[in-house]
Amino acid sequence: MPRLPARGAGASSYSAQLKFDVPSGDGRRKTRYATVRDSYQDAQRELTRLLGELDTGALPEPSAMTVQQYLAEWLRTARTQSPKTLERYGELIRNQIDPHLGSLKVRNLRAEPVRAWCVKLLDQGFAPRTIGHAHRLLRTALVPVVREDVLTRYGLPKVEAEEIEILSEDQVSAVLKALEGHSLYPIVSLALLTCMRRGELLGLQWGDVDLDGATLRVERAVEETKAGLRLKPPKTKRGRRSISLPAEAVTMLRAHKVAQMETRLVLAQGPIKPETLVFSNVEGALLRLRNVTKAWWRIVTAHDLPHVNFHSLRHTHVSMLIRAGVDILTISRRLGHSKAAITLDVYGHLIGGADAAAAKALEGLLK
Repeated sequence: MPRLPARGAGASSYSAQLKFDVPSGDGRRKTRYATVRDSYQDAQRELTRLLGELDTGALPEPSAMTVQQYLAEWLRTARTQSPKTLERYGELIRNQIDPHLGSLKVRNLRAEPVRAWCVKLLDQGFAPRTIGHAHRLLRTALVPVVREDVLTRYGLPKVEAEEIEILSEDQVSAVLKALEGHSLYPIVSLALLTCMRRGELLGLQWGDVDLDGATLRVERAVEETKAGLRLKPPKTKRGRRSISLPAEAVTMLRAHKVAQMETRLVLAQGPIKPETLVFSNVEGALLRLRNVTKAWWRIVTAHDLPHVNFHSLRHTHVSMLIRAGVDILTISRRLGHSKAAITLDVYGHLIGGADAAAAKALEGLLK
């Protein structure tokens, strides 16, 4: 029986997995799935279309499709709410998968062509990390219709851990001095003092900030796609978090709020409201992530500062916490990582001397 998920009352976004049975060659029935986004009405229309194609015999069998056809259909119904993620999936399919595997029938896909594909991408100069992303996408999409051994990870190029760039205390001082009076100063300062991501900083609203309580809440982030800017919730439950603010952050934000109120008064934009963006353009609208990045690089170049990207401010914050002896679980929660293991994997090498300290703590145990 076809099944259509119930309408979500008051939901701002809709994603449903349709489930229906199709006859197979051996007389039994096989369950098929399809994912629909946007609205309950779209799900109804898609289910009607699929059942109509099933009745007329026009519904394609996934294994009979080419890899290119299958991935195009999979991408159309991919179960994700992020337009940016869909854009990235599309790029990987167009640039890394379709040119090499797209013409193969899904039913004819074997492990050797997949391994050869990975080697060819490496020979063509694609980064091992990019190849790994393309392979993972192929694996995710094709798992329902091909054997597990076809999509084995054997033969994937090894991805070396990226070196984390961190600013020293002197370099941090040089950066902040170069930014004095610049519109980037409060953004960079808060990044250094909270380890918030660039998108989280630009999605921050004054209703999220409690200056008296010296805390702020991360509730959303700005995402930039080809279609424009949008606000999205954090990817994980841990991503929605509360961050304690040091006194310097509170002082800086108070001064920034006063300056923003003065600007809004001059431009007749009204008082600051809870939904007012902490960092915005002069019209009070969302800032583009790419513009913040460009402004950052202009400052770095003009003042001959350390050539590190904006995300290094987050790494710098973590390194300072580690040097101060803050435990990894607290750091992980401050970062918004879903698991402390992720934090250890990325920053574990910065915890120098921990093993020696452990040995010293055990001295005298056998006496």
